[in-house]
Amino acid sequence: MKLPSGAILTLVRGDITRQDVDAIVNAANETLLGGGGVDGAIHRAAGPGLLGACKEIREVRPDVRCPTGEARVTTGFALPARFVIHTVGPIYRSHPQPAVALRNAYLSSLQAARQVGASTIAFPAISCGVYGYPLDEAARIAVQAAWDDSDELEEVRFVLFGEATFQAWSAAVEQLGA
Repeated sequence: MKLPSGAILTLVRGDITRQDVDAIVNAANETLLGGGGVDGAIHRAAGPGLLGACKEIREVRPDVRCPTGEARVTTGFALPARFVIHTVGPIYRSHPQPAVALRNAYLSSLQAARQVGASTIAFPAISCGVYGYPLDEAARIAVQAAWDDSDELEEVRFVLFGEATFQAWSAAVEQLGA
């Protein structure tokens, strides 16, 4: 699908740690010190240098290096991607404005990609694992964010794990009318 910016939006089933793009997005927690799901997989694949780089990011308050909806960038270390953009999505049932926070996580990541000169970026389904965000709603927010703000990028790729997630993103692309 072609976005208004001219960037290509692609959906793939697969493993985000194997994507040959300029930047991959890590669905992190606020500490940036690793966790489960996508976060744990990215930390394992990148190697110990990633944890060290994350520890060097200044805390904005105790145990918070990246508040929900924001993004921070490190190098990719052993990953094919040159950069890892760490963003924190909302915990669906406890965040006061989960849709706003999720959109901000995507937009902050796109902005960070431009700031480091990335032309290709790969996203996971942010907040859709243990953070409990409903797939259909999350997919609409993610695809709309890419539609609205992909300037200076050549490709925005969503790397989706599992058939239900892939189908939700496919439906969101169709609903956008592209």
